[in-house]
Amino acid sequence: MREIVTIQVGNYANFVGSHFWNFQDELLGLSDSSEGDHVFRNHGLDMDVIYRSGETQQGVLTYTPRLVSIDFQGSLGTISSSGTLYNEFPKTPESTSAWAGPVTTVASQPLKKNLFLQSLSAAENEDDPLRSDNGNSISFSEIQDKEIVECLENEVQYWTDFSKVHYHPQSLYELSGLWTDYKHFNNYGIGKEAFTQGGHAESINDRLRFFLEECERPQGIQFVVDDSGGFTGVAGAFLEHIADEYTNIPILLYSARSPYSSLDPNSQKLSVLHKLHDAVSFSNLSSLSNLFVPLGLPSLNTSGATNYLSLEDHKPYHSSAIYAAALYSMSIPFRLEPPGPSAQFSYACGSVDMKELEQIIAGQGRRNMITILDVAMPAPAIAGNQSSQVLLKNLQSLSPEIADDVEDIQALESLCIHGVFTSESKRASISEIKDAVEAAYSETAEKPKFSHLSAAQCPLPIPLPFPSIFGNHVGQHGEILGTPISGSTSRGSLEVHSIPMATRLRSSKAVLPFIENRLENLNKLGIRRGAPGMELLRNWGFGKEDVDDMGETLSSMAMKLNPFAAEDSDSD
Repeated sequence: MREIVTIQVGNYANFVGSHFWNFQDELLGLSDSSEGDHVFRNHGLDMDVIYRSGETQQGVLTYTPRLVSIDFQGSLGTISSSGTLYNEFPKTPESTSAWAGPVTTVASQPLKKNLFLQSLSAAENEDDPLRSDNGNSISFSEIQDKEIVECLENEVQYWTDFSKVHYHPQSLYELSGLWTDYKHFNNYGIGKEAFTQGGHAESINDRLRFFLEECERPQGIQFVVDDSGGFTGVAGAFLEHIADEYTNIPILLYSARSPYSSLDPNSQKLSVLHKLHDAVSFSNLSSLSNLFVPLGLPSLNTSGATNYLSLEDHKPYHSSAIYAAALYSMSIPFRLEPPGPSAQFSYACGSVDMKELEQIIAGQGRRNMITILDVAMPAPAIAGNQSSQVLLKNLQSLSPEIADDVEDIQALESLCIHGVFTSESKRASISEIKDAVEAAYSETAEKPKFSHLSAAQCPLPIPLPFPSIFGNHVGQHGEILGTPISGSTSRGSLEVHSIPMATRLRSSKAVLPFIENRLENLNKLGIRRGAPGMELLRNWGFGKEDVDDMGETLSSMAMKLNPFAAEDSDSD
């Protein structure tokens, strides 16, 4: 067994995670259907890598994500932190107060489930009818999928509002007792402090231990963090514990940020805070992971990554779906059946584990572990003239502050392509995918030093609660159409059932601006004599030696890609 434990820290990370697990749940359903497409029944993925089998006290078998999720108290919406499968509820602590006077209990009204969550409940409890807004009972069969899709487009507030997955009682953790407004939970220092207070560190570490100790041979941790505020400090403190207790477990860290949180602050004081937060978070989190993947374009809707999509940047429900789809594709190589007698080579190839991916990307050459994630969503067909070149050109970065059109003969990369077509109706075979990638690189002057390919015939399944973000050039199975479909400019899960995907994780000097910007801001705002952010860093718990160490860490990263980077930054 090559188990992976997934950790999601922060609200936006959990939005991404909610979509990620919906994809897995959809695939599980399609693979069990005798009437479905054979590519879903023969997906070639070992789902036990990221899921765990269990059993309730009543003897009911369960299959839940191997997940630790951390978020604010109250962020779970209508879902209990103990989940629904095991019927376990947090015990109410006995009062130890010496107060003898009157006690007033204030209880808030429970949130009402949206139509999607009501439909899930009704499907599981057929004897329990739903209630319409006027109080009348309605049956599950009367709820139209179209109504559910419209409801989600307009009503999503919490990441649980569109989650179709059951969670284990050890999975969902709410960070309670924060003595600050959530909007002021906006920097690394305050997050690190919060982790160490109120017993949070012990409780969170116990949850991770629960999942890791039942693993036979864990291959690594997939770590997703909302990097726009204090949750980076929570993640950093958590990662320090992991580094101390689990020294040999690789960590693939995705640092995700929503487009909405990338808006420039209005005041100079906030600008200094945000720039120092970014530098401190990046220096600390990257030093505690094996591969670091920044995600978070200032605008997804206007980027090249969404040429065939139409989304609203201010909706986390929309933007997180793009990042989740990319993470789904990037996780495929970790879950492919390894070479052996039972491996389905006709449906997939290119299995690697997390340690092997680290060796491919950061274990040779410059040993740079700050990577770029590119995506083609949907991926184009690989038939016809110049189709191979189109495939590479359609791969667009989801990582911010990346240099364009950079030639790098020392670049290293790992490609994953799955579900692509040779024509509008025929899925490409594994050998056809291999041939197309080989032809693409033989025809281009910009070749990486090394490229690993993972391929599968199974596309990305689109679950019902996926947002309506496909443009009118995307067909039912994700094929890119020459003629747009008339009608609405946005299409969702009712019109598009699956899509072919291509993702690429690469080590390239194109990531240098991302590193240099944080190095420059740390030098200018936190290290140089009279820097305006010195006092701020002290308030976050960082002394001069700590800040100097962070500067050296960032400088070392930059020098791996450009030996003159540190000199350029110092001479500003």
